[in-house]
Amino acid sequence: MDILHDLLKDIPIPQMVRIRQKFDRTVVENPKEKLEEELAKPGGIDRIQPGQQVAVAVGSRGVANIDLFTKTTIDAIKAAGGRPFIVPCMGSHGGATAEGQKEVLHHLGVTEEAMGAPIRSSMEVVQIDQLPNGLPVYVDKYAYEADAIVVINRVKPHTAFRGPIESGIMKMIAIGLGKQKGAEACHQLGFKYMAENVPAMAQIMIDKLPILFGVALVENAYDETCRIEVLPAESIREREEELLVEAKQRLPKILFDQIDVLLIDYIGKNISGDGMDPNVTGRYPTPYAQGGPEVSKMVVFDLTPETKGNANGVGTADFTTQRLVDKTDLKATYANGLTSTVCAPTKIATTLANQREAIKAAVKTCNILDYTKCRMVRIRDTLHLGEIEISVNLLEEARKHPDIEILSEPYDLKFDSEGNLF
Repeated sequence: MDILHDLLKDIPIPQMVRIRQKFDRTVVENPKEKLEEELAKPGGIDRIQPGQQVAVAVGSRGVANIDLFTKTTIDAIKAAGGRPFIVPCMGSHGGATAEGQKEVLHHLGVTEEAMGAPIRSSMEVVQIDQLPNGLPVYVDKYAYEADAIVVINRVKPHTAFRGPIESGIMKMIAIGLGKQKGAEACHQLGFKYMAENVPAMAQIMIDKLPILFGVALVENAYDETCRIEVLPAESIREREEELLVEAKQRLPKILFDQIDVLLIDYIGKNISGDGMDPNVTGRYPTPYAQGGPEVSKMVVFDLTPETKGNANGVGTADFTTQRLVDKTDLKATYANGLTSTVCAPTKIATTLANQREAIKAAVKTCNILDYTKCRMVRIRDTLHLGEIEISVNLLEEARKHPDIEILSEPYDLKFDSEGNLF
């Protein structure tokens, strides 16, 4: 007898409805032209001296137009007489190897051929200082040897801590340019102190390195660029704090405060450093961040191809599938926990044979008296929240919401012969 089948066979799966969530869609219509305007302002490209070797630091995943912004910046540096090269700026990502980080850039469309500039990728770092608490401050060796440094990144809420500076130019400098050793050092004392350590490390690096400016980007809820600003080095901290406030206001979200079961089709490092954005799911890897909906049970079905087996984040879900587990590269996954010191997200969630059983397990354990009343939401991933699915039990609430449009009649979820969704 299959005891799991017996426990789950009578658990109902609610009918679903497709809806559209509407968010502010302010967008930069011509991002290349806008960046060129910003670069031309005082404190931008005018700081480049002819003949200077300029390190362009780039590497965050999921940033809209990142290849365009990198190429535009490189072209502007060349026009000013500089000699740009690209430095992978991503802490320990890419398997914490030089070749792996170059490959991450390749997947972002940032190649030597496309950018017209060499990529100098190395995990070698130079220690330039230390914080009063003893944490060392590292910088990529190629960037350290450059005549000038430019940093490109998106400003957004962090997934594991809160502070006036979270993810953006400052974090890119402190952790990204610090490579694996810098990331490890910044995480050494845990996320409880990240709000202090990230800006402190970054400020030392700004003061001691030839960082000229940062290209700061803000995105709307549809992952489209809605703000582009070139921040002179001396203005980065103050202006980034203001941009973070805007980024938080524009964060996409699920427009329901309480959810019994949240289904997520895909997680991956190309979606979020945490596999799925906790700011969307309400499930955080540390107690130092908060926000998002109240979710009783969460299921993740599969990994994106781009994540290459890195299943970081699966541990924050309650249930997953054998399909996801079979695709998991444990070494790549565990590397995240060993660097960040946060290991709960790298654990494997309770694993069911297929998606149908995983859904039923979540319904069974979501702590409601009547399973037929389950408030279920299904999303593709935490980057795509425009069109999602909700159970019929959320329909009345959805109809009353001014930013929700009902797109379909109720329907049953359809499964193939192996119990997975079509």
